[in-house]
Amino acid sequence: MALDAETRTQLLDTLRRFVTERLRPLEAKVSEDDRIPDEVLEEMKALGLFGLTIPEEYGGLDLSSEDECLAIIEMGRVSPAFRSAFGTNVGIGSQGLVMFGTEAQKQKYLPGVASGEIVTSFCLTEPEAGSDSGSVQTRATRDGDHYVLNGTKRYITNAARAGLYTVMARTDPEKKGGSGVSAILVERNTPGITIGKPEKKMGQQGAHIHDVIFENARVPVENRLGGEGEGFKVAMQVLDRGRLHVGALCIGMAERLIADSVAYARERRQFGQPIASFQLIQGMIADSKTEAMAAKALLLDSARKRDAGEPVILEAAASKYYCSEMVGRVADRAVQIFGGAGYVADHGIERCYRDVRIFRIYEGTSQVQQVIIARETMKQGG
Repeated sequence: MALDAETRTQLLDTLRRFVTERLRPLEAKVSEDDRIPDEVLEEMKALGLFGLTIPEEYGGLDLSSEDECLAIIEMGRVSPAFRSAFGTNVGIGSQGLVMFGTEAQKQKYLPGVASGEIVTSFCLTEPEAGSDSGSVQTRATRDGDHYVLNGTKRYITNAARAGLYTVMARTDPEKKGGSGVSAILVERNTPGITIGKPEKKMGQQGAHIHDVIFENARVPVENRLGGEGEGFKVAMQVLDRGRLHVGALCIGMAERLIADSVAYARERRQFGQPIASFQLIQGMIADSKTEAMAAKALLLDSARKRDAGEPVILEAAASKYYCSEMVGRVADRAVQIFGGAGYVADHGIERCYRDVRIFRIYEGTSQVQQVIIARETMKQGG
């Protein structure tokens, strides 16, 4: 649902204040402690952040794709760990249920997802299935009115906090690729589920990823999303919206880095003048600003097309590809503008530099996006 102009402005102003006044002062502590304080999570729940995209009838805000992107741009101006706390509820962890769930499934889970009482996770990646997502080996073997799940999912965001997983599992071992895969809702308290240790990561401390191991975990057949073998239909539609979401996150961080770079360049003096007066510094700022503006235009145009009901496989891939590559370049320039101060921890620039690196990997690597963009372009004839 698209917000009216006044409501949209109120939402974005609220998020910007929350980011600026509440979250940014906590960035260093969250990074050092590798955890987000419980009281901050409760504040996020109170703001409705866990239910941004959940339909209103189930307690959410039901934002359109465009409004979601604008909201996530605001949240992108702070360490991505904060957004990660609710990001799976807004995106890949919930949207399969929103788009393909039965009414009974939605009534059972979505109110808790919207409130943040239930945290969700999306279980696709495996030790031998990342970019080659069609090679999923986790098995869901039919046994009467249950599936029995066996396999390991890897690098699963919010796995330890989640109460509900959307699991991609092979229900027909005779079919190769994605055609034999189904999407199944699995509750965390199901016997036979083990959560692995948290991975040590390059960046985004405070956001955790784990293995999720299924050993003879029995799940009712009624928990399947869509038909048997339709798992990749679910996954791809979920990822289209998820890629726009990640693109918005990249734009928010880029805009934050540009603002920080400008402020520092005005303050830092060399050769008797602010470094902002040097044309080579201005060139880096100009390049970063131009790329961020282009990324935002592409992203919001793509989101509007999705809201209009148009297919956006190409647009979502192009947005995610361009935005994630763009913010990497912006972060690199920010380190350069800050010089030695950008390499040490005091200003947080080196943390942002590390944080944004993952954007070129999750929700599909840049190389996967290039393949999709090329394939869709050739389908359309140019």
